[in-house]
Amino acid sequence: MALETLLTPEYIEKYQSLWPNRTVIDYLRDCVERYPDKVAIQDRRSRFTFRELADRVDRVALGLLELGVRKGDVVSFQLPNWNEFVILHFAATRIGAISNPLIPVYRDREIGYMVAMAESKVLVIPDEFGGFDYPAMVERLRPGWPLLEHVFVVGERVPAGMRPFAELMEEPWEQRRARSEPDGIEIDPNEVTEIVFTSGTTGDPKGVMHTHNSLCVSTEYFRERLRVTPDDVVFMASTFAHQTGFLYGARIQVHCGCTAIYQDRWNPAELVDLIERERVSVTMAATPYVYDLIHVEGIEHRDLRSFRAFCTAGAPVPPALVREAAAKFPVRILAGWGQSENGLVTLTFLDDSEDKLTNTSGYPCPGMELLVVDDEGKPCPPGVEGDLWCRGPAMFVGYLKRLNFTREQFVGDWFKTGDRAVVDEDGYIRLAVRSSDVIRRRGEQVPVTMLENVLHEHPDVAVAQVVAMPPERAGDGERACAFVSLKPGAPPFTIDRMREFLRDKGVRMQDWPDWMEVVTEFPRTPSGKIQKYVLRRMIQEKLDAFRAGAGETAETSSEHG
Repeated sequence: MALETLLTPEYIEKYQSLWPNRTVIDYLRDCVERYPDKVAIQDRRSRFTFRELADRVDRVALGLLELGVRKGDVVSFQLPNWNEFVILHFAATRIGAISNPLIPVYRDREIGYMVAMAESKVLVIPDEFGGFDYPAMVERLRPGWPLLEHVFVVGERVPAGMRPFAELMEEPWEQRRARSEPDGIEIDPNEVTEIVFTSGTTGDPKGVMHTHNSLCVSTEYFRERLRVTPDDVVFMASTFAHQTGFLYGARIQVHCGCTAIYQDRWNPAELVDLIERERVSVTMAATPYVYDLIHVEGIEHRDLRSFRAFCTAGAPVPPALVREAAAKFPVRILAGWGQSENGLVTLTFLDDSEDKLTNTSGYPCPGMELLVVDDEGKPCPPGVEGDLWCRGPAMFVGYLKRLNFTREQFVGDWFKTGDRAVVDEDGYIRLAVRSSDVIRRRGEQVPVTMLENVLHEHPDVAVAQVVAMPPERAGDGERACAFVSLKPGAPPFTIDRMREFLRDKGVRMQDWPDWMEVVTEFPRTPSGKIQKYVLRRMIQEKLDAFRAGAGETAETSSEHG
């Protein structure tokens, strides 16, 4: 498949000095030389040292070559956070194939579209995960994938027409092909090595293409900013098929020479056990994971001294949550911002002030540039909110098969991120809301982030999100709806209690939400980000039902005024 990208000689020349100009395999070789017998990766079923990891990567790479996989072919894998994911990704990279990670919770609609769009030659799936039958799904979808040649299954149940992944892992392919054969495959660090589909906070998945350089520089940002060393143990529960898990879980160990420990289902109590037993020191995940962790029963009495940094991304961290975490154990909670398209763009520093840690999403990583612009595309001064644009060496090189659409997302070489933000006098970013999530009411913009942060300070509120809802009458402008979930054992939360709290906090009346929904859980992407577009759809459906006299559902309660 010929890939159309934004790469030009001029673009490469601009960032050549900022890129590592290496592949993940180069980093793996370094680790084998320096730390051959150190544990590199560990999941709930197995662990591999760096030497063992490299041996398995070579074996699987030779197996792929034996099956006819060549440089530029796409290898798709819908695997949980298992060691097999890392081995397969590295093996594909070893022979110049393109990795296409697919999120495990995706089903027929998403997977059918993504595998076809990527023109995958190989697909690897589990036999079962979370009670779901993946081979059955593939059998339903396979007629629509004429270019797919091989399906491998991790597990015991392998239907006819598919092959066990153990065949790739255990068969001595090195007896059929020269072990050095992959060394003869020339790989340019500026070639595409990953196609990752956006996870759907806007409901519009796109195939994001990254090169070796754009991926490696993002992982280096994480290593440098968090000062990760070979002495660290990095934990990852965010799915590997999302860029957070992919860059800072599946690949981090070879960049740092550290041990990486994986969890295939998020379990905060198990993480506490791992911190005590394995001396976990660093992790990165979406903001809701912080809430889950600090509310593990008895966490104040556990030995968590090794756990030094929890990096959050995807949404601003409510200051109240940071203060609550600090009161329970001494982990440093850092805030960052990035997207599938640009990896890690900003991150706070370990020695930043409390104000920067709690009120910003960090400072740009080396080479990454930010620009906040008004509605006319003119730069905003510090402290003024606008649309956020960015550029730099970690940027993607295009959306798969959508080159014209890709170009429409740029102004010159500035990428229009779709987020809103403020940059302060020191160059730190404070995220507001996505452009699609802005609420405009009676000629003014509702301060969504401020409202959410204030509501998070309420002792009964676990999570709060504010979204736009349709006007009551045409021409009135949008209204605001607050979605909240409550902490266990909290008393009923009414709109009057919410407004009384906002009044006591000094929030002006014209900014108060018009409607409130109490929910038991929020719709999320697989990486944990809350999908506001789904919340907007939910309130629209609720309003339609309310107007029709359908009343309340068992899942939510509604109040308005």
